Amino acid sequence: MKITIALAQMNPTLGDLAGNADQIAALAKQAAQAGAALMVTPELALCGYPPEDLALRPDFYDENARVLGELASRLPPELALVVGHPLNEGGQYFNAASLLRGGRIESTYRKQHLPNHSVFDELRTFTAGSTACVFECAGVRFGINICADIWEFGTASQARDAGAQALLVLNASPFHANKQDERIEVANDRVTESGLPLIYVNMIGGQDELVFDGASFALDASGALCAQFPSFAAGLHLLELDDLQPRGDIIRLPEADAMVYQALVMGVRDYVGKNGFPGVLVGSSGGIDSALTLAIAVDAIGAKRVQAVMMPSQFTASMSLEDAELLALNLDIRYDVQPIKLMFDMFMSELADEFDDLPFDQTEENIQARVRGVILMALSNKFGQLVLTTGNKSEMASGYATLYGDMAGGFAVLKDVAKTLVWRLARYRNKIGDPAAPLIPERIITRPPTAELRANQCDQDSLPSYEILDAIMQRYVEHDMSARDIIAAGYSAADVHKVIGLIDRSEYKRRQSPPGIRITPRGFGRDRRYPITNKYRAP
Repeated sequence: MKITIALAQMNPTLGDLAGNADQIAALAKQAAQAGAALMVTPELALCGYPPEDLALRPDFYDENARVLGELASRLPPELALVVGHPLNEGGQYFNAASLLRGGRIESTYRKQHLPNHSVFDELRTFTAGSTACVFECAGVRFGINICADIWEFGTASQARDAGAQALLVLNASPFHANKQDERIEVANDRVTESGLPLIYVNMIGGQDELVFDGASFALDASGALCAQFPSFAAGLHLLELDDLQPRGDIIRLPEADAMVYQALVMGVRDYVGKNGFPGVLVGSSGGIDSALTLAIAVDAIGAKRVQAVMMPSQFTASMSLEDAELLALNLDIRYDVQPIKLMFDMFMSELADEFDDLPFDQTEENIQARVRGVILMALSNKFGQLVLTTGNKSEMASGYATLYGDMAGGFAVLKDVAKTLVWRLARYRNKIGDPAAPLIPERIITRPPTAELRANQCDQDSLPSYEILDAIMQRYVEHDMSARDIIAAGYSAADVHKVIGLIDRSEYKRRQSPPGIRITPRGFGRDRRYPITNKYRAP
C-alpha cells in the first residue's frame, strides 16, 4: 500500500467562496499532475476561518453547499479531495469536512469537539457531530478529524475502531509563540491513543487579529516526526504513505523571534490586502515602536505602499527628527513632516478661558497626541490608506496610550507585542539585513523610550522598567496569577500592585483600540474579556 498525499497549505479569504474554490481547484490540478491520489485542505477551507456570525446565516450555508457541489465537478477524476466546509443539515449547523471524488460528495465528517475558549466560540455557532468517517483511497483506509478533535481523548480511537489505518486532521490552528510544540505534543498523544499515523494539515494567512502559520506535519505510528512543512508559506506539499509509514520533507522551523516577526508581516499583508487598502500610513516618532511598525509594513506590502508622517512638537528632540528621516531613507519610503505646534497652540488658545491658567499636565500631553491622530486620520480619509497604530502590549496594558490620539487608527500591529519583545524584534530585523548598514538605526534601539509630550520626559518616569512591567503583565494577563503569587515569584509588592492597578484601570481604553495581531496565548481583545465596571481587586 503506497499512496502520495498532497497537503494543501492554503490561505483562504473569509467569505470569498468562489475565490477559495478556485484556489482549491488549482491546487487539486497541481496535486494530480504530481501524482497524488489524495489531497487534504485545512479546516473550513472553502469559506475561511473563523466565520464567526456568518455561521449563523442560513444563506451562508446555502451558498457554501452550491459552491461545494460545483467544486466536486471541477476536480481531476483521478484525485480524491478532503475539503473543510460549513454544513447545514435540517437547521443544524456543522463544522464539516467532505470527501469529494468522482464528481460528487461521497461522505462527510462533522467535527465533534467544538472549542469554546480563548479566541474560539464554536459552541455559539455549530452543533457537535458524534460519528466517525472512514474512507478508502489507494488501498488505505483514512479517518478524518478536525482540529480540536485531537485535543480531546476519544475521536482518534473512534476512527481506528471504525476501520481507519491512518488519521487525517484538518486544522485552522492560530499561531502564537511556541504553538507548534503544543500541536506536536497533542498529536503525539492521539498517536499513542490510537496507534495510527497522523497527518496534520494547517491553514496559513491572516484573518483580522488571528494569523495561521501552516507548518503542517506528519507523525508515524510510533509518534516520530516524519514530515514538517514550512511556516507562513502557502503551497502544496507532498508526502508518501508507504505501508502506513509517512515520508516527506522535514523543514526546520525558524527560531521563536523569527516566527513572531513572520506572523506580524503576514498579519499586516493579509489585513491590508484582503480588505483592499491601497497602502498604509504610520506616525513616525523616531522611536522604536514606530520604527518596527514601519519595517514590518515594508516587508509586508512593499516600500511604495508605505508612508511615514513625522509630526514634531516643541518637545520633539532633534535626534528624533534625524532618526525618523534616516529610517525612512533606509526603508526607501515616502516621508513627510507635519509640525503640530501651531495646531496645538490654537487648541490651547481656545481652551484658555476653561483652563484658567491651570498648570500643564496630562491634558496638554494628550491634546498633542490627539492632534497627531486627527492629522493621520485626515490623510487616511482623503487618500484611503490604512493607519497602522504603533502602541505595544506593554502600553496597552498600562494605559500608557492616548484614546483618540496614538490609539487612533485601523490596525494595531504591535498590540500583542511586549516592549521587551519589540527590542528583540528590532534587533532580529537588523540581523537579517546587511549588518554593516542596519535598517533600524542603532540609536533608535538603544535610546531610552519617551513619548516626548513634555520636556525631558521618559517612559520610566511613570512606569517601572519594561523588563519588570512585562514580566508582571505576562503573569497577570497571560497566566491569571494573583498579586500575591506574583510577589511570591520575586517581584516587589509596590511594582506588582502598581502594574496590576494600571492594567485594571485601562480596560475601557483597550475596548476602544483597533484590532491587532495576536502572537501570544492571551492577547487583549478576542482572548481576554474583562469587565470595565469592576471593583474586584486581587489580593
